[in-house]
Amino acid sequence: MQNQHQHLLANALIALGVVYGDIGTSPLYVMNALINDVGGTQHLTKTYVIGCLSLVFWTLMLMTTIKYVLIALRADNKGEGGIFALYALVRRYAKWLIIPALIGGAALLADGTLTPAVTVTTAIEGLKGVRFASHGVLVNSQDQVILITFLILLLLFCIQRFGTSFIGHAFGPIMVFWFGFLAFFGVFNIRNFWPVFKALNPLYGLQILFSPENKVGIFILGSVFLATTGAEALYSDMGHVGRDAIYLTWPIVLTALTLNYFGQGAYLISHLGRLGAQGTGYNPFYQMLPQQVYLFGIVIATLAAIIASQALITGSFTLVEEAVGLKLLPRLKVQHPTLSRGQIYIAPINWLLCLVTSSILFGFRTSAHMEAAYGLAITLTMLMTSLLLHQYISVKANKLLANIYITIYFLIEMIFLISSLTKFVHGGFVTLLLTGIILLAMVGWFYGNRLRDDLTDESEHVCLNDFKPMLTKLAHDESVPLYVSNLVMMARINDQNHMIKRESLYSILDKNTKRAKVYWFVTVNTTDEPYTSYYTVDMMGTRNIVDLQLYLGFKMNNSVNMYLRQVVTDLMKQGVIDEQPQYYTTTPGRKVGDFKFVFIRELLAPDTDIGGWRRFLIQTRIWLQNHTVSPVQFYGLEFSDTVVESVPLFLKRRRAKKLDQDDVINSK
Repeated sequence: MQNQHQHLLANALIALGVVYGDIGTSPLYVMNALINDVGGTQHLTKTYVIGCLSLVFWTLMLMTTIKYVLIALRADNKGEGGIFALYALVRRYAKWLIIPALIGGAALLADGTLTPAVTVTTAIEGLKGVRFASHGVLVNSQDQVILITFLILLLLFCIQRFGTSFIGHAFGPIMVFWFGFLAFFGVFNIRNFWPVFKALNPLYGLQILFSPENKVGIFILGSVFLATTGAEALYSDMGHVGRDAIYLTWPIVLTALTLNYFGQGAYLISHLGRLGAQGTGYNPFYQMLPQQVYLFGIVIATLAAIIASQALITGSFTLVEEAVGLKLLPRLKVQHPTLSRGQIYIAPINWLLCLVTSSILFGFRTSAHMEAAYGLAITLTMLMTSLLLHQYISVKANKLLANIYITIYFLIEMIFLISSLTKFVHGGFVTLLLTGIILLAMVGWFYGNRLRDDLTDESEHVCLNDFKPMLTKLAHDESVPLYVSNLVMMARINDQNHMIKRESLYSILDKNTKRAKVYWFVTVNTTDEPYTSYYTVDMMGTRNIVDLQLYLGFKMNNSVNMYLRQVVTDLMKQGVIDEQPQYYTTTPGRKVGDFKFVFIRELLAPDTDIGGWRRFLIQTRIWLQNHTVSPVQFYGLEFSDTVVESVPLFLKRRRAKKLDQDDVINSK
């Protein structure tokens, strides 16, 4: 019991460093955005500030606390959370659920490119124009803010390939201090105006939506929504720390956030007569700090922003890994820089994130401009998550509860989405454009694969049983030179009826006769659970033809070589296949021969008779296949003996035109 408590406390500490990076840094920019909405400090009133605080608090309660902490965290897939893990749980119940999964995943990845830029920029902007006694003004202009932010982000992206466990251990303690800092200086300023707690009454929030003091009306919710953008990341990161750790820490985090927001509000109200016409860009988070701790506040805010950015980058890697495992994205090489299974690195995603984030930084230039564009795409993700949760609740509880849930949250999130549409013209189109590009890749890969399977000519599939005698005879025909001891065809085979694409057997028998002692037909199946790892073997009544079905979770390593070594060892111990003693070897007593892996690469045949969107999807799928990681790299076979053979992909062939007698005469 004591060990369990210690483990929970350790996970709680990690949760503070990993899970709450995004939502924990929102006090840096939310009130700033709300001041910009009203047109600057000169237009602030007590009613406006109290109303805004009420909206922020109840957004945190309804969206983060109730929807994600109390409801979504219960929808875990063997401990894993996030929109793709949730989709894996419910996809068997309705085919259309792939649509919200694709849209939500694409939007989450796209909106994540803005998070590092806006958090670090906001933190560094606190230095601009600040005079220090011994050094004067260190940061004079926004150009210097941008340069410092860029260097911090570039360093952060550069160290990803080495793994971040060496700095990850410090994240928890730093964020503990950060949340303590938020709470302390929140209370420090609340004592100047205790009536700020009136904002706990939701009526003040509802009143400000329709008050003339609110110059943007319902669209103010677009800025309020920034307070809860990290809720989806909270759900996605559940697998790193566990649900109980989030249950333990969220009340602490919520209290710290609420106190800091209310502290900023109390500061603004108590200084209304002295703020003057500060205009937009006024950040009460820094202004409410005493002069003695101002510089320290910037340092701790910058560290928190870096931790938030790191959590976002790690979350993006995890999200892409899950999408690849579920075959929603093309193959990408996943590396493990450290011994920890949770530490992953995907080079193309890392540098793509770096490029897009840097472009956003140089394009938007100020945190105010970024805040105006931030949050639009994530509202789509939350809406899509609600649709998937509706299906989950229908199955696990009952349809009545599911319908009540979707009615309430679909209405709330549609209001947030509509209120965020104004962000489109202020830069939100950038994240929507990125969402569209990512969605196109997902749709092209997923539906391209499905369309390819649906349109493939039935004659292109044959039954492996029909070729057993031929393969067995070939294996023992010493007149044919031995090609390899173990020939591994990486080709999908139907485990029920042993149907396989003709091209695989054509490669063995016709293209270049390949004699082997054992023919392995390996199919890699992705399961709905994250860490499944098992296999089945069907020898098909022989000792040299193996139908091997690997079942791997959508977060498992795809190193086929590693699994195949275990399978061969198991089968030889059981006497299912013959030993293959090697007389010429550097390993005395070696009983397993050499392996050669054969991959079939499909290219769209020129006489394929499909057009319109179908042809577009197929071509998109093939283009992605040829411009991402090769199957050899994806299956961890870079140092193995591999062969890649190209074959035409015949879907629906054009019928050859029959020549009549006149055509024949004319051709002569």
